Amino acid sequence: MAEVKIEAVSAASVEARVLVALYVDEIAAAFPAGFDPKASVSADPDELTPPNGIFLVVRADDGNPIGCGAVKLLDPQTAEIKRMWLAPEARGQGAGRQLLDALENAARELGATECRLDTNEILAAAMTLYRKAGWAEIPAYNDNAYATHWFAKKL
Repeated sequence: MAEVKIEAVSAASVEARVLVALYVDEIAAAFPAGFDPKASVSADPDELTPPNGIFLVVRADDGNPIGCGAVKLLDPQTAEIKRMWLAPEARGQGAGRQLLDALENAARELGATECRLDTNEILAAAMTLYRKAGWAEIPAYNDNAYATHWFAKKL
């Protein structure tokens, strides 16, 4: 498994905006009807900034960003994982699990006792990752038009 460095950065930073744009571009290309983040559940920088949330960047050995993910508090006990993405060249080497673990830990540090996320069936590898990490499928908890599956995990 490749070791990566995962660190918090400002969700409003240029680096964070670039990574989110890469995420949005990939999702838009994968979904048959495209993807408009404004039509999805919000993940604005203020929602991803302490004490409301946190934005994490995954870095390769050379320090370059290769992924991101965020936590957004839905209420004081419930966090939601948003914008989890890895560059294609970083996939399949364990970085996704490291990022998911870091996001879960960040949710705990924000005071959450449960974490949730939504995803789309097209993202089969992501759903496999969530299930292997102990996430359970639950009924819909939001009205995200792009979501086909919802997951939760007690922290």
